[in-house]
Amino acid sequence: MSRVLMRGNEAIAEAAIRSGLKCYFCYPITPQGEMVEYMARELPKRGGVFLQAESEVAAINMVYGAAAAGVRTMTSSSSPGISLKQEGISYIAMARLPCVIVNMMRGGPGLGNIAPAQGDYFQATKGGGHGDYRLIVLAPSTVPEAAELVRLAFDLSDKYRVPAMLLADGMIGQMMEPVELPEPVDPDRIPPRPWAVTGARGRPKNVVSSFDLEPEGLREMNLVLQETYREIERNEVRWEEVETGDAELLLVAYGTVGRIAKTVVRLAREEGLPVGLFRPITLWPFPYEPLRMLAEKVGTVLTVELSAGQMWEDVRLAVEGRAETPFYGELGGVVPSPKRILEEVRKYVG
Repeated sequence: MSRVLMRGNEAIAEAAIRSGLKCYFCYPITPQGEMVEYMARELPKRGGVFLQAESEVAAINMVYGAAAAGVRTMTSSSSPGISLKQEGISYIAMARLPCVIVNMMRGGPGLGNIAPAQGDYFQATKGGGHGDYRLIVLAPSTVPEAAELVRLAFDLSDKYRVPAMLLADGMIGQMMEPVELPEPVDPDRIPPRPWAVTGARGRPKNVVSSFDLEPEGLREMNLVLQETYREIERNEVRWEEVETGDAELLLVAYGTVGRIAKTVVRLAREEGLPVGLFRPITLWPFPYEPLRMLAEKVGTVLTVELSAGQMWEDVRLAVEGRAETPFYGELGGVVPSPKRILEEVRKYVG
């Protein structure tokens, strides 16, 4: 493991290359432009393919083709760019193809601005396109964790044949932190892809498809997906707890706000306020059961996010009336300070 100081976007790109990435297709958009530049410079040197497509729609369909051919493939964008990719993502999900999608969120709706925001939660976790599908969604709160979760995203995507999304924002993409980069993946460690369309000499041909015109056939394709999703929910839930043992108020926050909330917990404890933090790392599958168990021991579960309350819906589903569930959010790329969040905490405890 090598430890270097890197910008978040570049750390994600380097971790992806070291994870066996072979094809990267993109269309530039701020605030993830450095990822595109890094891939353009480094991926071809190491035997991979970099291609800047003519549009986001083209890029995601190139991902579809490369994934069907059996190579580790990735795209990245930011909020409105991910919106343009939704039809292709839905096709990839139904075709049961592994790939990694990075979304460095920005303020919205619409064009918005390039400041950090978390308004893409619904789009990422609820199936942003048409039909009944899911993505594995991983939410880092630091640059080192972002690099770590890239490797995990590729591995989980391969394991379940489900697209995986790394959901971060412009703050994580732009900040610089020391990162322990993973060693390059051993090619033998990457699972074989007997389903890939790589030529059929000596074996029956493979067909990759995202549809069936007969309702019964499409139903069966959907049932395979749903059983895969239930398996992921059983096995791949991830979260972090901070000072939850004696907490009377539990903060729930992810990504950038999860990072800030750790400071809020420290400041609250210095004041003698029994505050803890629950940070979801997998936004899908969401850690309903662990949060539900904690909610039985606290009086208040305060959700904090950079949106109008999108994750808050999942928090309330988890808590199911076991505790009060107030909400504090900021919009438009406004990022609250730890002291501002602490003001909200004081309303409910102490």
